[in-house]
Amino acid sequence: MKCVMVVDAGLPLGLLANTVAVLAISVGRNVPEIVGEDVLDRDGTRHAGITEATVPLLKGDSDLIKSLRERLLALPESSLYFVDFCDAAQQSKRYKDYRARLSQTASEDLHYLGIAIYGEEKEVNRLTGSIGLLR
Repeated sequence: MKCVMVVDAGLPLGLLANTVAVLAISVGRNVPEIVGEDVLDRDGTRHAGITEATVPLLKGDSDLIKSLRERLLALPESSLYFVDFCDAAQQSKRYKDYRARLSQTASEDLHYLGIAIYGEEKEVNRLTGSIGLLR
């Protein structure tokens, strides 16, 4: 299994970090098997489980992210899980504000800041293999 995140490389650092954090929390909630078990160090101190998979951050822009989202939605019976993060979410202080804002916004008017995709490595690579790493 593989997880990648494609984020808008033009975002200021703080918004980029926020986008990645939101996507990571969402993937962790909806794909619990991605998080490993707690680990003890030599002294017996517990360290909470972290992701078992590497999560490459790929550079994109809003149009690329929107295109990936549309391709994912068009896949029949896809085994891929994905979550997107858009300007409606970024501009909302609370989840209820996001829900209200999103319900009043047409899909075509959303500006996408990031997307996380999780699933079979071959399928994830087919969609994202040509996208460069965010450096």
